[in-house]
Amino acid sequence: MTDVIVIGGGAAGMMAAYAAGMSGGSVLLIEKNEKLGKKIYITGKGRCNVTNACDFEGLIRNQCRNGKFLYSSFRRFSNEDLCSLLESAGCRLKTERGDRVFPVSDHASDVTKALTALLQEAGARVRLRTEVRGIVKLSDGSFSVRIFDIIKKRVEQLSCRKVIVATGGLSYPTTGSTGDGYRFAESFDIHVTDRLPSLVPILLDEQEECSGLSGLSLKNVGLSLFLCDRLIYEDQGELLFTHTGISGPLVLTASSYAGEALCEGGEFTDMYVSIDMKPALSLEKLDERLLRDFDQARNQDIKNILRSLLPISLILPVLKRAGLAPDKKANSITKEERRKLSAVVKDLRYSVKGLGGFNEAVITKGGVDVKEIDPRTMEAKKAEGLYFAGEVLDIDSRTGGFNLQNAFSTGYAAGTAAGQ
Repeated sequence: MTDVIVIGGGAAGMMAAYAAGMSGGSVLLIEKNEKLGKKIYITGKGRCNVTNACDFEGLIRNQCRNGKFLYSSFRRFSNEDLCSLLESAGCRLKTERGDRVFPVSDHASDVTKALTALLQEAGARVRLRTEVRGIVKLSDGSFSVRIFDIIKKRVEQLSCRKVIVATGGLSYPTTGSTGDGYRFAESFDIHVTDRLPSLVPILLDEQEECSGLSGLSLKNVGLSLFLCDRLIYEDQGELLFTHTGISGPLVLTASSYAGEALCEGGEFTDMYVSIDMKPALSLEKLDERLLRDFDQARNQDIKNILRSLLPISLILPVLKRAGLAPDKKANSITKEERRKLSAVVKDLRYSVKGLGGFNEAVITKGGVDVKEIDPRTMEAKKAEGLYFAGEVLDIDSRTGGFNLQNAFSTGYAAGTAAGQ
């Protein structure tokens, strides 16, 4: 009988299998895909932002929900521990802007290779192209795991002493994240919270304007998200206009707060975003700059003067919102018109229509209720010997390597406890 069966060969599952093997247990890692770490390959646009080099409080501060649940797993296996382990397995790392950690090679495959080497070191066996159909706890405390061999098209029963569920959530279903772990949890009467796509593009009502701006990338802008005129998120960074709305690091994080507000009963009809094109300038300072620009080019069209202030594709939409004709001369613009223009530049508003779906979500918001899980070991309180790790849990964080760190830390905690 195998000591530990780990279901799911992503970041959490591979780390759990390694930790269980290094703790002395015999381990079998089961993955339905043709290779391990399929989702790892597409993270960070193929570069794999493995973690963030911030301090402990930074790890907690960047969680969107249930941050306190992660205290123990972060203490047991920190971002520094992860970096040391990956480098010991041959994956050299570097730290970039925002303390984001990547492989020196910029290839996500190097992270998967390192994790595979660690599995071999721990003596963990791997079975690919195999789907887990069900888990049953037997009277002697062991587990029977029903599997389906995708190649041989055959159902089998496996026995083990402990099971770690690391099946991921619902994001990027093409990588195998189809919600199996939630079904396993519910079969043991473990509560699963509502699930929403998180870290997704935000869809906007102003489709025609967005279509004209599609592909426009903005750096160092401010983004505020409001629900019923109540500020629920605010930060500065990068965003990108798409045919249907906005995306980019700043927007992905904002989408998590939008999802949280919806879980609490909010409505899209009451939600809007505000883009501050010049967050470094106050409204008064921006008005002073416009006054200087207009004085220096009194006989020029306003659309030409604004080229030094705004991206070209954004000039006409801004002027339209400010009620100014593009060919109006600077010397004919009134003080009131100038101040209205400043206000639009500082508060470019769009109505939220919705959020992107699971097929483009970086992470799933919601999952196995952490109140049902021991935060020290990741063991289910209602089912001794059954553990959950990674995205299947109701934990999610901002972009920047934090979600992968969550997976690695919870996977390590589960594997260490199960393997002993």
